[in-house]
This record gives sequence, C-alpha cells and structure tokens, in this order.
Amino acid sequence: MDATARKILTDLKEKRYAPVYLLQGEETFYIDLISNYIEQNVLSDSEKGFNQIILYGKESPVNVILTNAKRFPMMAERQVVIVREAQDIPDLSKEMGQKLLLDYFSRPLPSTLLVLCHKYKTLDKRKELGKKAEQLTLSATFKRPYENQLPEFVDEYIRSKGYSMEARAIQVLCESVGNDLNRLSNEINKMVIGKPSGDQLSAEYVMTQVGMSREYNIFELQKALIAQDLFKTCQIADYFASNTRKNPLIMSVAFLFSFFSKLLLAASTSSKSEKELVTTLKISPFAARDYMNALRNYSLGKIMENISLLKAADLKLKGVNSGSENEGQILKELVVRLIH
Repeated sequence: MDATARKILTDLKEKRYAPVYLLQGEETFYIDLISNYIEQNVLSDSEKGFNQIILYGKESPVNVILTNAKRFPMMAERQVVIVREAQDIPDLSKEMGQKLLLDYFSRPLPSTLLVLCHKYKTLDKRKELGKKAEQLTLSATFKRPYENQLPEFVDEYIRSKGYSMEARAIQVLCESVGNDLNRLSNEINKMVIGKPSGDQLSAEYVMTQVGMSREYNIFELQKALIAQDLFKTCQIADYFASNTRKNPLIMSVAFLFSFFSKLLLAASTSSKSEKELVTTLKISPFAARDYMNALRNYSLGKIMENISLLKAADLKLKGVNSGSENEGQILKELVVRLIH
C-alpha cells in the first residue's frame, strides 16, 4: 500500500482527524479508499443523518461547499463533508473560487472534516491555491504505481481479503491488467467470490478468470521468443491469427514493442543483475528473470533490429504498406523475423 495512504488510514483509525483532506492525483484507488473509510467510520449511524453530507463537484460551486463546511454539527462532536469529483467544481479554476477556498483552508472549522476528492490530476501549482493548499491541508497526491510495485499491492490486497495467490498468478494478473489499481482490486474481488477462506489462487485459475488461454497467450509468446523457440512461437502466432477478435494483434505487437524497448534499455546499461534490472526498468521481480534470459539470447544489434521490425508491423496492422498481407500473415512473418 502507498505509504501516505497507510499513514492517513492509521491516523483515521486512531481518531486523529484533520479539518481538511485534499486527496488528489491520477491514481484514484487510494482517494476512494480514504474517502470511503471516512464516510463509513468517522460518524456513528445515528450521527450521519444530520452530520454527513456528500456533494459532487459538478453540482457544487465553492460557496455551496463552504456553506456546508461552516455549519456546526447537530448533537455530535463533528460533521463530515465529502466532495466527490472535486476536480469538476465549476469555479475551482476561477480567482474568486480559489480565494474562498484559501480563506477556508487558512481558518477551517475544527468540528468539520472537509474531504476534497480531486481525481485524475492535481491542483495547478502555478496558482496560489495550488502552492498553499499542501501547507494548509492534509494533502496527499497519489501517482500511478510503477510496474515493479504492483506485485506487492496485489499480494497485500488479496491477503487482506483472507486469501493468497501464487507468485506466477500475481505476475499474470499484473501483466494482463496493468497499473490500474481499481481494475486490479476489482479483478481480485471477482476471483475470490465463492472461494473458501484461506484458499490460494493458482496461475491457471487466474488465467481463466482474465480470459486467457493457459498455453496460448501473449506472456507465453514472449517466453517463447525469449527462448528463441521457433516452433512454440509459430504455434501461438497461428492461434492468435485464427482468433483476432479475442487476441487483437495490434495489442500483441504493442506488448512486444514494450518488452524489447525495455530490453534495449537493459542492454545499454551496466545494470545486469536481476535486482538492478527491477530498479532500472521499473519492472516486477518476477519479470526480471525473463529479461536476464533475453539478454543472453539477443545481442544489442538484434534488439534494435527487432524494435524496427515491430514498428513496421504496427504500421502494417494500421494499413500502412501492408500490401495484400492480412493480419495473421503479418504476425506470423514478424515472429519468425524476431528470432532469425
């Protein structure tokens, strides 16, 4: 879990509250996690009716938000005002709206917890509100995690649900979903439905849940290319070509382009141990071994050639210089040339 999110949640659980929470950034998982915790736990059920207000930015100018924030709680020690989608507050980018917010941030009502969920971006730090907000509020900015941070997130999240997952299963899930933590958590939530508590999820099970063939998938294609196994590579390419709807070839080429681009970076640096590659390439520890094996089988010149081949294949799949070749033929020719 993100260290800042963990600290905020720890303080909330110990009832150490701040008058204003500014939660912002492109990673929305932690913004939702913290705001949902506040919504569900700060007030008792009997207190929520009069003292918990949920607003939406698009419908709530700054003066409406502050009118609610400046109210005193009724028959309770505090009130909670949560502004969801705060990035859509209509006058947030206007001088008057920013001045009103800054004035409140400077003198917040101690009995109010004002929570601003500013998603997908951050306040403009070229303006006074953006510069001073972090000093005057409990501000947290959440960035999308790097690839090498995903396995730890998945492992921690699934254990919090009372389950575990094989290392290979974690790798498959991370590589198929990517660094969208909301999607990762949603996939895990679906996978554990009906599973006995304490169960361990296997790689095979995860593959079936994300709609992936056990033998014929992009990860197996990458492994076959790394091993320069021409027979296996062609088998998988044939499978992809026979079902392009389920296996979009342009996405497969993009995946391999990303792999060889990172491999080029690895080959161009002095970082050659698995641990160093994790740091340099921002990849998961599970993936580092694949890159180590690929460095043994592909010279720097061949890696550069493969990147050029992948660029050309991408253009062909988009209809540029494709001639009479169909998508399947383009892929089959590509994988052979990537090895030879």
